Amino acid sequence: MMRILFLGDVVGSPGRNAVTQNLAAIKEEHEIDFIVINGENAAGGRGITPKICIDLLRAGAAVVTTGDHVWDQKEILDYFPNEPRLLRPINFVDAPELGQLS
Repeated sequence: MMRILFLGDVVGSPGRNAVTQNLAAIKEEHEIDFIVINGENAAGGRGITPKICIDLLRAGAAVVTTGDHVWDQKEILDYFPNEPRLLRPINFVDAPELGQLS
């Protein structure tokens, strides 16, 4: 049996700190095999930055999901094509600056 942990809506620095400080212990204690983190509000409730994504992945996330705030931090535009573990909703139109992502 595979154990999957999905952490929904990590918001701002309190949410990020909770993840980075506790995820390893939770993963070990509960024998989690795969971790999904929703990071779309991790940058103060408005999107995600490359640094924040890297921090969440280093903390143990296998993938980081996004949603309607994904384009709020413009620096994420250049990062998206280079990080396949950062996911965006398939039904979202592409950011105009990116062109077609898929």
